[in-house]
Amino acid sequence: MQRSLVQRIATIAASLALAYAAAPAVAAGSAAASTHPAFKVEVTGKGAPVILIPGLASSGEVWDGTVAHYCGNRQCHVVTLAGFAGVPAIEGPLLPAVEQQLSDYIAANKFDHPIVIGHSLGGFLGMKLAADHPDQVGRLIIVDTLPALAAIQMPSITAPQMKEMAANMRARMESMDPESYRANQLKTLRTMITKQEDIDRATGWGKLSDHTTVINAMTEMMSEDLRGEVSRIKSPTLVLGAWYAYKDYGTKPMFEQMYKSQYQQLPNVKVELADTARHFIMYDDPAWMYDRIDNFLK
Repeated sequence: MQRSLVQRIATIAASLALAYAAAPAVAAGSAAASTHPAFKVEVTGKGAPVILIPGLASSGEVWDGTVAHYCGNRQCHVVTLAGFAGVPAIEGPLLPAVEQQLSDYIAANKFDHPIVIGHSLGGFLGMKLAADHPDQVGRLIIVDTLPALAAIQMPSITAPQMKEMAANMRARMESMDPESYRANQLKTLRTMITKQEDIDRATGWGKLSDHTTVINAMTEMMSEDLRGEVSRIKSPTLVLGAWYAYKDYGTKPMFEQMYKSQYQQLPNVKVELADTARHFIMYDDPAWMYDRIDNFLK
């Protein structure tokens, strides 16, 4: 894969975080549900449980179309993470808190192997949950994320190098002038979403997200390498990826190979890439996404 391509992909997640870092901070506080302050939950429908996790600085509303499609005979539990889209932030590392509280939520509600669907950062959390609690998760659906974002540019990257890269990214984000990155936010979101109305919606969620939480969550994810850990996942897994925004840097088969190489230690995984959708596949090509998920769930 060409170096210009991997450099572009490796910086895209950081660019989004930089853009959201320009948003005003939301004060930390206690979430409405004391048993799971790391996220809030909206429950819709009745039947077998489905847990939907949104991405960085996103609201659970990103799954509205998915809920409408699947919650006629299923019960959807749509989370929004603390510090994102107006939900009060919490103290301490977010990702381990969300993972543990999701595990506790599944146990407390006596869910029998719920379907877990995650987008971007939410997909990363779904992977962690399924790897660390393999007997709790049913089918796992990951929408456009990878086990090791920092390894895209350098597959042989070591753990110390990964942490150093994440620390450098944090330093850049923390030094940003908010005014300078308003234009960068729009530029970044336009590589991830096609329609302006959807870009505006995501921009609004970013403005309601806590500055520190966004930086910390992005740094946490960039510091981790789950390529080996996914071998502990027992769940049949579907990975839906997007490549179209980078068509000038490589071909679809090149991207497919990159995705499959990162997931090669995950047993029973199916990887598919959309033809023209960008990162927010649920907005850009919901029909394609639902068709793949429908077939997977059958």
